[in-house]
Amino acid sequence: MNINSVSAAFTTDKVKESRDFYVRYFGAKVTFDCVWYVNLQFGNESSTLQFMSPQQPEQHLSNSTGLMYNFSVNDVDAEHKRLSDAGLEIIVPLEDHPWGDRGFATQDPNGISLYVYEDREPSEEFKQYYK
Repeated sequence: MNINSVSAAFTTDKVKESRDFYVRYFGAKVTFDCVWYVNLQFGNESSTLQFMSPQQPEQHLSNSTGLMYNFSVNDVDAEHKRLSDAGLEIIVPLEDHPWGDRGFATQDPNGISLYVYEDREPSEEFKQYYK
C-alpha cells in the first residue's frame, strides 16, 4: 500500500465551535468548510484535522475520552503564556518530561486533550528508546 497521507475526522455536533477554536487559538487555516464538515490545516500541508457532524445513521458522535492531539511548537513557554492569558484552562501543567519534551495540555470544545510541547533532550533512561 502506498499511503499519501493519513488524517482523522472527529464526528461532533460542534463543528463551528471546533473550527473557530482552532482558527483562533492554534492558527488553523480552513481549507474546506461546507458547514457540516471542516478541514483545518496547521503549519504545513501534512498537519490537518477534520471535524464533521454525522450525516448517516451509522455515523455516531465521537467520544473524546482518551483522545489527545499533540502540537509540536518552537517555544512552549510562550504558547503556554499566550493560551493561559487568552483564558484557556490548562489541564496538565507546563513541565519538563524525562522522555524528551516540555509541555502542557488544554482541551478543545469537544473535550479533546491538546498536548502542546517542545522537544528537549531526553534523560539517559529514555535515550535508549529513540530509533
